[in-house]
Formats: sequence, structure tokens, C-alpha cells
Amino acid sequence: MRRRKGYDYYAMFIRMTDYACKISERLQSILENFDVGNLSNEMVEVHKIEHDADEETHEMMKNLAKEFVPPIEREDIILLSQQLDDVVDSIEDILMRLYMYNVQEIRSEALEFMDIIVECCKKMKMMMEEFSSFRKSTKIHDYIVEINNLEEKGDALYVEAMRTIYIERNDTMDIIVWTQIFQCFEDCCDVCENVSETVEGIIMKNM
Repeated sequence: MRRRKGYDYYAMFIRMTDYACKISERLQSILENFDVGNLSNEMVEVHKIEHDADEETHEMMKNLAKEFVPPIEREDIILLSQQLDDVVDSIEDILMRLYMYNVQEIRSEALEFMDIIVECCKKMKMMMEEFSSFRKSTKIHDYIVEINNLEEKGDALYVEAMRTIYIERNDTMDIIVWTQIFQCFEDCCDVCENVSETVEGIIMKNM
């Protein structure tokens, strides 16, 4: 399934997961070393990563428009690239919410969510590195399962995190803010799972 000439879509998928890994690890570092006064600067740096991922997607679309016979169906290439871009966007969205809501302290659950998201992105990259040879790969299915398991872990964390803030009931505004932010974390886990499910579907159609 590797292309000998022209645009390499499988390599593009790997590059997109590189952006996901880079932005997730950057956000993890921001949360672990949280500094409210530096958030605006961090947003600029994080947005650069998101912009580069967008440019990668645009470049792929230009090549796909001229492609006579892509390695897999055009619709699948477009869907998968959009979902990978969604992962990057959803991670940036978490930082944007922290900035917009003027969050002063990071809850422990947010750090746990970031551990899950960073791991999801790492597994997605491993999955994409196997994608071009999916007919022969003995690992790609395991990565799909691991991403799905991480998403389930994220779901469970979301339920417990939401329950905790409503048990505490310290401040109404704080509840509203963290309800929105936890939803962003959970959405990010979901879009990671979407990528793995799409890859699984593509494999099933092409076996």
C-alpha cells in the first residue's frame, strides 16, 4: 500500500499525529506548570501548532484534488484527515477555555485527563505508522483497541470529575466553568476514538 511516487497520504497521516502529540504534550506541560499570567503567550505558541496542522490538511486537499487514483477512497482520506485535525483543534480548545474563563488553578482531574489524551495521541501515531501496511501489520488492531480503552477511561474520569464538583458545590461559577472544561476534555477523548474507528472501518473495507 505504500506509494512509490507523488504525494504520500500515509506519511501525511503520520505528520498529523505528530502535531497531535506535540500540542497535547505542550498543553500537558502548561497544566503541570500552570501560570495564569503566561496563558496568553502559551495560546500564541499552541495556535502555531494548530495552524501548521491546518496547513498540512490544506496541502493534502490540493494534492487529492489532482489525484487520479488515491491509495484508499477519497472520502476516507478526507474524513480521516479532518478527524486528525479535530484532535488538534479540540486540544487547543481546552487551553482557550482556560484562558476565556480566567481559570486560576488547575484541578487534579484535568491533569489526569491530559495523561489520557497524551497517551491517546501517542497510540494514534503508532497506529498511523502501521497504517500503510495494514494488511500485514500485527500491531495496528492492538493500537485501535488501546485507543478505545483510553476513551472509555476518559468517560469514566468525566463522570467522576463531574460528580466531584457537584458534591463539593463550592462556588456556582466554578461549577459552570469546570463543567464546560471537563466537557472539552471528554470531547477530545471522543475525537481520538473517532480516528481509531475510522481507521478500523477503512481496514475492513480494504481487506
